[in-house]
Amino acid sequence: MIKKSKKKLSYKKSGVDIDTKGCFTSNIYSKMQTTFDERVIENPGGFGGLFALNSRLKKYRQPVLVSSTDGVGTKLKIAFMMKKHDTIGIDLVAMCVNDIIVLGAEPLFFLDYLASSKIVPAVLHEVIDGIAEGCRQAGCALIGGETPEMPGFYQKGEYDIAGFVVGVVEKDKIVNGKNITPGDVVLGLGSNGIHSNGYSLVRKVFFDEAGMRPSRNLRQYGLKTTLGEELIKPTRIYVKPILKILDKYKNGSIIKGMAHITGGGLLENVPRILPEGCSVRINKTCWNIPAIFKIIQDIGNINEHEMFRVFNMGIGMVVIVSSLNSKKILNDLKDAGESVAIIGEVTEGEGIVQIV
Repeated sequence: MIKKSKKKLSYKKSGVDIDTKGCFTSNIYSKMQTTFDERVIENPGGFGGLFALNSRLKKYRQPVLVSSTDGVGTKLKIAFMMKKHDTIGIDLVAMCVNDIIVLGAEPLFFLDYLASSKIVPAVLHEVIDGIAEGCRQAGCALIGGETPEMPGFYQKGEYDIAGFVVGVVEKDKIVNGKNITPGDVVLGLGSNGIHSNGYSLVRKVFFDEAGMRPSRNLRQYGLKTTLGEELIKPTRIYVKPILKILDKYKNGSIIKGMAHITGGGLLENVPRILPEGCSVRINKTCWNIPAIFKIIQDIGNINEHEMFRVFNMGIGMVVIVSSLNSKKILNDLKDAGESVAIIGEVTEGEGIVQIV
């Protein structure tokens, strides 16, 4: 015999408040509009985002769409601990747009997925603020998203986010590393700290093993902020400075390959763009490794190889260029506001990165 409920049930009593969600989503549109340009066809309340491939795309003879999706991993736990949610959206956008800019692609539009056990408008509005800010930094439009309320699926007070970006690149201007040869120069663009990977190890070191709190002061290690403030720093978005140098140096034999340094660090991300017969030698003394990485290594008793395999170690983006143009490109990136250095060279080899 089937047991029937004695209570009069509704969707709201099961944990999903349609009215709250409706009010929340109706207030998001104004934030989205801050990222729009003439290519966005406004469609508030629509079932899909509309983006016109208009006159700005006429400069492309053979446009190729480039897409990517990503999240921010367990860095979300830091946001929950600190009750700070206005920058995690920047991380989300960065993880996606930095992945397509390495192919030479201009980001066009972005969508997000923001799920929680219960919609708390004040918190989720902060998240959307960060996503919109990331889109403005990347020059792309936030044209849609999904915000499901999923009671019993996520822990109380927590949420998860994922992002999706679509960009465009000229077919014969795709940057894929095929022209890389021994003797080319490796430029490293500075990171903003840990960025958005390796946080399972970070949390293990600081919170599980060392028993610290986000408010911990680590000035004795050279950290100028609290631990939490350092860990929550948003990922740098490299789109605009990279697009500038790609526009200036259109010849594919000048800017030959780029790598976004995320999970796997320099050791595993750089080899992804190396053609057969090439390796890379990187000199770790060519840039200042941020204090946070030295602290992680010291407190966690982690060997150097593991550090370089997990973290960016202060280099968020690698650009491999012709040696003849390396100093010009270096100065152009500095003029664009980037902290950049020559950190190594391409050598003959079997697709590995050697840190010396």
